[in-house]
Amino acid sequence: MEVESSSHTKHANGGGRRHNSGGSDSKESSVERELNGEIQAVVLNGSGSNGLGLIKKPLPVGDDGRIKRKAKRLIQRQHSGSNGTVATLTNGSGPGSAGASGAAGSGGAAAAAGATGIIPQPGGYVVPHRRWKNSRRSRNLTRGRGLPKKGGAGGKGVWGLPGSEALAELYEDENDPNYDSECNDRNVELREVITETTPEEFFKLAEPIVLEYYEHGDTHEVALSFDEILQSPLREQITSILVEIAMDHKDSQREMTSVLISDLYGRVITGKDIEKGFNILLSNLPDLILDTPEAPIMLGNFMARAIADDCIPPKFVAKPEETLQLSEYAEQALRRADSLLHKQGWAHLDNVWGMGGPLRPVKTITKQMTLLLKEYISSRDVAEAHRCLRALEVPHYHHELVYEAIVMTLESLSQTTEEAMCELLKSLDLTCLVLPAGMEQGFIRAFDDMADIVLDVPLAYIILDRFVERCNRAGFLTDKIINNVPSRGRKRFVSEGDGGHVKPAMFPMRD
Repeated sequence: MEVESSSHTKHANGGGRRHNSGGSDSKESSVERELNGEIQAVVLNGSGSNGLGLIKKPLPVGDDGRIKRKAKRLIQRQHSGSNGTVATLTNGSGPGSAGASGAAGSGGAAAAAGATGIIPQPGGYVVPHRRWKNSRRSRNLTRGRGLPKKGGAGGKGVWGLPGSEALAELYEDENDPNYDSECNDRNVELREVITETTPEEFFKLAEPIVLEYYEHGDTHEVALSFDEILQSPLREQITSILVEIAMDHKDSQREMTSVLISDLYGRVITGKDIEKGFNILLSNLPDLILDTPEAPIMLGNFMARAIADDCIPPKFVAKPEETLQLSEYAEQALRRADSLLHKQGWAHLDNVWGMGGPLRPVKTITKQMTLLLKEYISSRDVAEAHRCLRALEVPHYHHELVYEAIVMTLESLSQTTEEAMCELLKSLDLTCLVLPAGMEQGFIRAFDDMADIVLDVPLAYIILDRFVERCNRAGFLTDKIINNVPSRGRKRFVSEGDGGHVKPAMFPMRD
């Protein structure tokens, strides 16, 4: 083997090479002198016939005992011969390199060549390869494929394997400030624990479901919602929660609550659950009456309606449980339910909460408004009329009341009815029970139907003009209503026998 020494500039440019075979030149490198037999290399981590192991930097030899020139980076080259490919390590080219590669073949050289692919010199010296020092390839040359150790995750100052940050650490230092002994206890046994919902927590979960039901009225949706949050011990709480929430609302919501209890029976709750729920309400009446003074009467209505819907037996009211300590309010509720059940038939219990609510048919609401106006004309009680109108709970349909009032005035042919209706409409406008938009819509509807009304009431146009003028003096009509008042446009001709004279607008009035 022949080793050459050159500067970095000359080695990079590939020129200016110099070959030295003697050891007298003081500028010769230590490697060259060692190859010429002047220096004995120091072998570490093993020696002998194979000559393998990690080598140490050659000892300096010279006049002053220092190395004059450092060995440069060596080049690994491969060339093929007649028997196959042989790897050599040289820093030069020429006959010496070829001769050295051809002369290697003894036991140690064969072992080194078999392990590293590099043929050492007969003296046992292996030329070091500088880039091997920083290589992460495994030093175990007898096994493996020479891949990086630990997949590139070994050593200091490395990031580790890709994705290793998501893996749990196998070892955790107890001196670490973030070390948690409770979380890292290996003797912990994890079990699934299902917490039981308390009645107070169940009330908070059920209240939004009931309030949403008052908006859409879909009992099937309520049943599905209860199935998601319901536990077996809490089934008896459903009836008490529904009734307690309904007590704070209007009669229409109470009617919807009775329908909901009937629909949930047999699907979500049983008859025993409904009875237990009413028993809870009977025991809580002293507290419920503080917020709702009519709670005993309402509870009696709910129990009577549940019996009429075949949810609970009639003996629940007739013979209450002896173990239940009844207060005076509970006895009042039971008497109320018993009195409703002892009337002839139970059909009237379908309307125990009245006929109000937007879910009622339009014809039913119109009939209720007509009865309201007739009762008002006979009694002239404005406050009662207001109460009945609120009980209907149809503020979006108040224009129908205005329309029916105008038609009833035109058909009555009475100034007394005109005065009563004008007074009623004025009070409804002052109390804002009927909004200006509803008042306008009612009058406009009456104006549009005058062509049909006049067929039954020939004097309808004259009465309408007089009624609109009276209402205008009362001060609750808008300019839109006054400008849209219709007038009969047909004129009488001479051929009709009046001689061309316009008849005065005088006619007998019936009071």
